Amino acid sequence: MKKQQQSGFTLIEIMVVVVILGILASVVMPQIMDKPDTARLTKAKQDIRAIESALNMYKLEKFTYPNTEEGIESLSPKYLARLPKDPWGNPYLYLNPGEHGEFDIFSYGADAQEGGEGSKADLGNWETETPEN
Repeated sequence: MKKQQQSGFTLIEIMVVVVILGILASVVMPQIMDKPDTARLTKAKQDIRAIESALNMYKLEKFTYPNTEEGIESLSPKYLARLPKDPWGNPYLYLNPGEHGEFDIFSYGADAQEGGEGSKADLGNWETETPEN
């Protein structure tokens, strides 16, 4: 009888692969970890634009924007299928008249408090406008 030769990886080969994966993870992970904040900010900007569009449709029909007391709640369900919450789970805030324009739609960011930096910074419709050519 012939003995069959077993094939497989040696301990050294496995160790080399683990070290290579560790090096790759240390280079790639910091870049990936920053992406959730970017995605949340992008979603907030899109939500604010959608609310702004719904407010414009409301004004076309009623000839005025809802006041602060009526709020964006007056947009649902006719102008907005559902009222979005900001990416951190808080309702968007609305002021009419606004401090930055005819009306303000904004979120206080991740910390739900006025001010802040990065993902904790305030984000409003005055910052999401696209430049005109």
